[in-house]
Amino acid sequence: MSGLIEQFGPLWGTLAVVGQIVAFMIVLLLSLAFLLLMDRKVWAAVQMRKGPNVVGAFGLLQSFADFLKFVFKEIVVPAGADRTLFLLAPLITFTLAFIAWAVIPVAPGWVIADLNVGLLYLFAISSLGVYGIIIGGWASNSKYPFLGSLRSAAQMVSYEVSIGFIIVTVMLLAGSMNLTAIVEAQAGGFWHWHLLALDALPWPIFLVMLPMFGMFFISALAETNRPPFDLPEAESELVAGYQVEYSSTPYLLFMIGEYLNIVLMCAMATILFFGGWHPPLDIAPFTWIHPVFWFAIKVVFFFFMFAMVKALVPRYRYDQLMRLGWKIFLPTALGAVAIVGAYVTFGANG
Repeated sequence: MSGLIEQFGPLWGTLAVVGQIVAFMIVLLLSLAFLLLMDRKVWAAVQMRKGPNVVGAFGLLQSFADFLKFVFKEIVVPAGADRTLFLLAPLITFTLAFIAWAVIPVAPGWVIADLNVGLLYLFAISSLGVYGIIIGGWASNSKYPFLGSLRSAAQMVSYEVSIGFIIVTVMLLAGSMNLTAIVEAQAGGFWHWHLLALDALPWPIFLVMLPMFGMFFISALAETNRPPFDLPEAESELVAGYQVEYSSTPYLLFMIGEYLNIVLMCAMATILFFGGWHPPLDIAPFTWIHPVFWFAIKVVFFFFMFAMVKALVPRYRYDQLMRLGWKIFLPTALGAVAIVGAYVTFGANG
């Protein structure tokens, strides 16, 4: 992006950067509309239903109809709520969900901010995302949303720790915190992807990285409050979690923020473990497909996996969820960091 400012000058360069950011946001929101429809269609198919099929051909415009419905409904603020914080909370969640995408490279050179500390940036933004949920639950001035927000925050923080150590293993293998560099380190075929890391043989690093990917996928489900870990929003005594008092556009902002985080996790799985925009084989006809389409195909595949888990796996109890995160995932991830660190230090150079 800074290259555009140097090329076209401060004024036109800045306008070009803003235009690219707006275009990226529009594409992301349109993609999100169809991914949301896909989520509902997959769930319906598993239950042998048709799902949304009335608005537009095959229901393709259902998400846009829902959007218009939310926008034109009345915004209801509870009488005892802190009005400012009540309306600020969904804006925080929505804004942070978008800001996190700034460092996600979707193709060579296709990234808003190619930061050398991209992973650190994502850690910081994901940590701030908890505030929107806590503020929303507290500002509602009701015990049910407040309890839901506390449970949601505890769940997100618990699995952020595990995700952090899992990402450290990838960072050690790639030798960089730059997401573009992490993708480039996986070029040359699927055996170079961090999922397998077969280029590390005779060290069997894939025996570490395969479980790390599985833990990352499960932790991503818990981090985004997706089934079977949607406990803050699904427990009967908590009604619907932190957003129970929200309606209309504020609720829509919460929902968009949540789905943006889900797709972000799909993109992170693609970048960290599945080679990003690289094809599985570096030969024709795979190389004829533009890199951005390979990236999109992988993200859609992971989103499909999220949808299938939602439809097939029974819900955990809250104590089981916390036990899994703190007593199993955290020690295992710490052990994996030690093993990969030993490989990078003593084995990578022979």
